[in-house]
Amino acid sequence: MDASRTIEAATSQLRKYIEAHRYKGYDPYDALKSPLFKLPLLNKNKLIRFGAQQLVKRSPLNLRTLLFVPKGLNPVTLGLCIQAYAQLIHVNQQEKNVLNQNISNLINELEKLIPKGFHGACWGYDFDWEARYANIPAYQPTVVATGIITNALFIAWQQTGNQKALDLCKSAANFVLQDLNRTTDSDGSFCFSYSPFDKQVVFNASMKGSRLLSQVYSVTKDETLKKAAADSVAFVMKHQRADGAWIYSTSDAGTWIDNYHTGYVLDCLHEYVLHCDDKTYNENLEAGKNFYIKNFFLEGHIPKFYNNNVFPVDCTAAAQSLLTLTRFNEQTLAIKVAEYMLENMQHSKGYFYFRKYKNYTEKTSFMRWSNAWMFAGLTAVLQSQCAHRQ
Repeated sequence: MDASRTIEAATSQLRKYIEAHRYKGYDPYDALKSPLFKLPLLNKNKLIRFGAQQLVKRSPLNLRTLLFVPKGLNPVTLGLCIQAYAQLIHVNQQEKNVLNQNISNLINELEKLIPKGFHGACWGYDFDWEARYANIPAYQPTVVATGIITNALFIAWQQTGNQKALDLCKSAANFVLQDLNRTTDSDGSFCFSYSPFDKQVVFNASMKGSRLLSQVYSVTKDETLKKAAADSVAFVMKHQRADGAWIYSTSDAGTWIDNYHTGYVLDCLHEYVLHCDDKTYNENLEAGKNFYIKNFFLEGHIPKFYNNNVFPVDCTAAAQSLLTLTRFNEQTLAIKVAEYMLENMQHSKGYFYFRKYKNYTEKTSFMRWSNAWMFAGLTAVLQSQCAHRQ
């Protein structure tokens, strides 16, 4: 069986698994959904809550059943599946009507999960999240979740013409402009905050806001969107290292460089350049792409987590690799990464394992982190292969 058929068969198996579970599942960060953390003391103590969240995430045993953590419906899972369905339309025109209906159904579900009290459509995760610098309650928005979902909606609109998908993107642009905090430099460039509840300077998060504004600008030609996108991109580009890399954030604890956050920045920058027709950062894009390809793939097929460390081999990182590599026409490398993941990280039932460490593999099935991301990544490879055959 050639690579294309192998990937197509594995993707079909994964899709069946996701749909059979109705898009619901566990998440690496969902420990606080346990009823234990509704009890006095446990419902407010940040140290205990953060520690428990990390313990459950890092445990090689899945502790969620012991803690009575229910499987959840994560808005980001829905967004990534919308993206995957839109990409599959390129691959299988015979299934176009079914895929369009799936997209419409998931958009309707996403509408139900928009929190109230903000200036536009926005989304968060379906669990309380104890981050280092903020406490974000379930379903309260971040620019990361919103940016991943709106990117999927924009792709769906481009492919299908679904007007509701575009309308939600337009609405979400208002959330980015009006609800996120800004860290501003003396030259007027700025960084969007991670959420309305903090003032973190996280480069990939801000770039997701920039991407959304540039995508909506390409349709509406609203210069306010273009200027905000340009100013926020300028901030992040000033922090690119001489070797082409970006660290995670400006905080003392955010100096690492990893695969998927680098991929996010590259994808968002490429979308900005494309939709705002701004060639200012072509050299930044090229330097970032070259750093990415040279530093994140061991032996030409293993997706490294960090630039200086292979492990853990991670599904979100691998899936983002597939999305970024296909975006930049690195087809051969994308196929090799996909084949590695199918051989080493996919269960016979179709789902993907969480992470592969040096001495063991954490085999818990996580619907958002592993399955939905790989669904989007694998379908991007299939779409890319289909386009090259035409």
